[in-house]
Amino acid sequence: MARQNYLFTSESVSEGHPDKVCDRISDEIVDLFFKHGAAEGLDPYQIRVACETLATTNRVVIAGEVRGSKISAAEIEAVARGAIKDIGYEQEGFHWRKAQVDVLLHAQSADIAQGVDAAGNKDEGAGDQGIMFGYACRETPDLMPAPIHYAHRILHALSDARRSGAEKRLGPDAKSQVTVRYVNGKPVGVTQIVVSHQHIDEHLSSEDMRRLVEPYVRNALPDGWISAETVWHINPTGKFFIGGPDGDCGLTGRKIIVDTYGGAAPHGGGAFSGKDPTKVDRSAAYAARYLAKNVVAAGLADRCTLQLSYAIGVAEPLSIYADLHGTGQVDEARLETVLMQAMKLSPRGIREHLQLNRPIYARTSAYGHFGRAPDSDGGFSWEKTDLADKLKAYF
Repeated sequence: MARQNYLFTSESVSEGHPDKVCDRISDEIVDLFFKHGAAEGLDPYQIRVACETLATTNRVVIAGEVRGSKISAAEIEAVARGAIKDIGYEQEGFHWRKAQVDVLLHAQSADIAQGVDAAGNKDEGAGDQGIMFGYACRETPDLMPAPIHYAHRILHALSDARRSGAEKRLGPDAKSQVTVRYVNGKPVGVTQIVVSHQHIDEHLSSEDMRRLVEPYVRNALPDGWISAETVWHINPTGKFFIGGPDGDCGLTGRKIIVDTYGGAAPHGGGAFSGKDPTKVDRSAAYAARYLAKNVVAAGLADRCTLQLSYAIGVAEPLSIYADLHGTGQVDEARLETVLMQAMKLSPRGIREHLQLNRPIYARTSAYGHFGRAPDSDGGFSWEKTDLADKLKAYF
């Protein structure tokens, strides 16, 4: 039986964290290829992007393999600079205008392409082998684990304040961490709060920063969750003036737990950002979240973990596994069969069902790929609960 009384901690990082800067640039390039493809009338199913970004002191390196429109290095560089500017970096050691940007993209490997492309009677295959997980629970209205949900909310609120000009002393780089106390299996409060936030006034102390960020933290958490016993750690090193890639090298794909469930659920190991949806690391993880969320939204369980597995070049998943953590109202083996019937889980089937052949990816690069409101243009389509009634009808 699962523990009912315990502490659990998750962290989030802001859009200005070095790794998130890289995720943003990589996803902007995915979007760029879909935008160009649509403008040129290209088949979106033929677009391929696998883009990695590295960022350090006034240097950005973009590498990977692509297929689709012929996009110049100058345009890709401009997109990267635009992303850095939007995030807010105009500091001496990392500036959107001054940084050197190297573009090292090349054509997709023919060996990979022959396995992924549809041909004759062969359906489009998975872009790589791997295992992907999806998760949902009733801890928050968006069916996400409470620790990661509130860690994101804290930083999102501070980012909004910085961008609006309400808090001019904040820089783009930040991290948060919350330790949530569970009683009888339900989140009831926080015992520890960590916020490390870059500041552009070099002379701000930890005490100054606590006075600045505390109102936003309190507003982000439910009433009554902070008590006199809650321990605060605000800029615990004492100073956070040098931030972003100037302070620490960034790389695409290093914040996969922040991107998903904060460690409250398994992760298959593959990053999302910089990848087109033939890469099941991304699309199948979105599909697994979509199915798990709809299982919970349908009332079939209070918690649901799903695993999907794929082989490169093979269209259909090799396996599906469902764990309802003792909260299920239905048989798990039966549920596995139903989910395979309710949604086609080949790469093409996922792309069609969730309408993933769109420039919707840059917005996913910070504050989590899950637990977000679906957008009118198709962004975060995997957060919809439009499959819930269909799932209920199977039982």
